[in-house]
Amino acid sequence: MIRTPVVFIHGAWLHAVSWESWAERFTAQGFDVRTPGWPGEPGTVRDARQRPEALRGLGLGAVIDHYERLVREFDTPPVLIGHGVGGLVAQCLIGEGLGRAAVALAPTPVNDVPLPASQARSWCLADGDAGDDEPVFLSAEQFRYGIANTVGVEESFRLYERYAVPAPRRLLVDLGCGTDTRHARARADTGNTGRGPLLVVSGQEDRLVPDSVTRAVYRLYGDSTAVSELKQFADRGHSLVVDSGWRTVADHVLAWLAVQGVGAFAN
Repeated sequence: MIRTPVVFIHGAWLHAVSWESWAERFTAQGFDVRTPGWPGEPGTVRDARQRPEALRGLGLGAVIDHYERLVREFDTPPVLIGHGVGGLVAQCLIGEGLGRAAVALAPTPVNDVPLPASQARSWCLADGDAGDDEPVFLSAEQFRYGIANTVGVEESFRLYERYAVPAPRRLLVDLGCGTDTRHARARADTGNTGRGPLLVVSGQEDRLVPDSVTRAVYRLYGDSTAVSELKQFADRGHSLVVDSGWRTVADHVLAWLAVQGVGAFAN
């Protein structure tokens, strides 16, 4: 029997290892799980922090191209599950007809949906000018404010120590942080009627990608007859994929995939 592949795509300030709990859960359900990092990403959180120059100059186009190449290598179309920037990538790929289904968790906005409020944009580039190509580090306090704001101080610190890594400044600039424009690749074909089903998920207390932004992204799909659904989780922030409530979100995704006829074994 052929197992259905699932490709997890992480977002900014989190390492690929942040999918470890999801990977274990989906593997236990029978899926063929992959958690590839961004191009050039060091293999561990420790290495990523010690060698932040490894991702210097990495932009949105390179990230999307990286995952597109990986997805095209599968004989069986994979499920695409992305968080933050990864949610943007998942939407771009499913919009191109790549992948069997996609889940965008607290996704960085696509197309003409405005970025979050100015305060969220300002601290993501607070340690340098937009023209500087040095990576952007978050302090433990910034991580708690913008990503782990719905969990306790101790849990936020544990998540920071286990998963947090610097983000490439070029990527943030491409997404519109500190600028008035976004990279041309930050677009998805929201009108594609032949794509696979898409689930868009928000945390209603998310400060990095507010629920209002995710709802605006979801509305872009209103003219497509392809399956598009929105799920909002109350009292959850941007850390909804890694914090102590991750299983509730993961199990909702598994149940949604089952409704769409996407099981652990390909038909």
